[in-house]
Amino acid sequence: MIDRLWRGHSALWLLLLPLSLLYGLVSNLLRLSYRWGWRKSWRAPLPVVVIGNLTAGGNGKTPVVIWLVQQLQQRGVRVGVASRGYGGKAERYPLVLDAATSTRQAGDEPVLIYQRTAAAVAVSPNRRQAVEALLAKQALDIIITDDGLQHYALQRDIEVVVIDGERRFGNGWWLPAGPMRERAGRLKSVTAVVCNGGVPQAGELAMTLVPGMAVNLQSGERRAVSQLEQVVAMAGIGHPPRFFNTLIRQGVTLQQQISFADHQNYTADQLNALTVAGQTLVMTEKDAVKARGFARENWWYLPVDAAIPATQAEPLLISVMSQITSRPSR
Repeated sequence: MIDRLWRGHSALWLLLLPLSLLYGLVSNLLRLSYRWGWRKSWRAPLPVVVIGNLTAGGNGKTPVVIWLVQQLQQRGVRVGVASRGYGGKAERYPLVLDAATSTRQAGDEPVLIYQRTAAAVAVSPNRRQAVEALLAKQALDIIITDDGLQHYALQRDIEVVVIDGERRFGNGWWLPAGPMRERAGRLKSVTAVVCNGGVPQAGELAMTLVPGMAVNLQSGERRAVSQLEQVVAMAGIGHPPRFFNTLIRQGVTLQQQISFADHQNYTADQLNALTVAGQTLVMTEKDAVKARGFARENWWYLPVDAAIPATQAEPLLISVMSQITSRPSR
């Protein structure tokens, strides 16, 4: 329903237009208040890269964060990641993740990033606090923020926007009549635009999500996802159809497709009820980090990796590395 509305396939978005205009007014005033010095922003003592989006819903931002962290680690860079920690409720903030940190504390995306990269990760609604907590723990060369494009209280050196190449900007209106947090004109001021799927426009970096081998949550066994039988697919991400379509393109016949809200926490009973004897439950890696503690033997997840052609990625990586070499590490 929301997707149809935001794509302009339903006239109901017109009823929400007054609220969208109010949203746009407030968001623009907020941004200008930092630009004009009415509100104070904080500059970290090391470079900050923001990876965010202009629209609500899943655009593939977290895979890009993981990709950039790994690219920098391969170059010997000490990377820290700061996140809001959506979906998590820590007893106190900032929270620096360790091996025992749960998704209920930190949220699913920070735990996923930590597990995939082994980078230092901290969460807090106040990104400055997250950055300061990371610097208090260890020496770092750069901070990458997972989301936070609109968090202007934290100054940034590089901005990367990830867009869904198939849905792009829908009807182009601000929330709630459309999907926009900021209008598309904001792209003119960012360092790079990464287009996830679809057809990239001029100047955009082409990104694809490359699936790996399916992984059993209980045993860790790896197997081609096409070899799994009687598959029931579930996804609690911003845009579940992307995951379902990925499975179909891998040759999987889906008996059922089940969508959950983004960042939703699960219970064992809730997921146990999704399959019957003989069926296989396949989920996203983001869902798996929340379900691993009570997984059953027929539960699998499909990891995906962001892939950006080296020739397109190189200018962005050069820009990031130049920020690191021009400022002392901490």
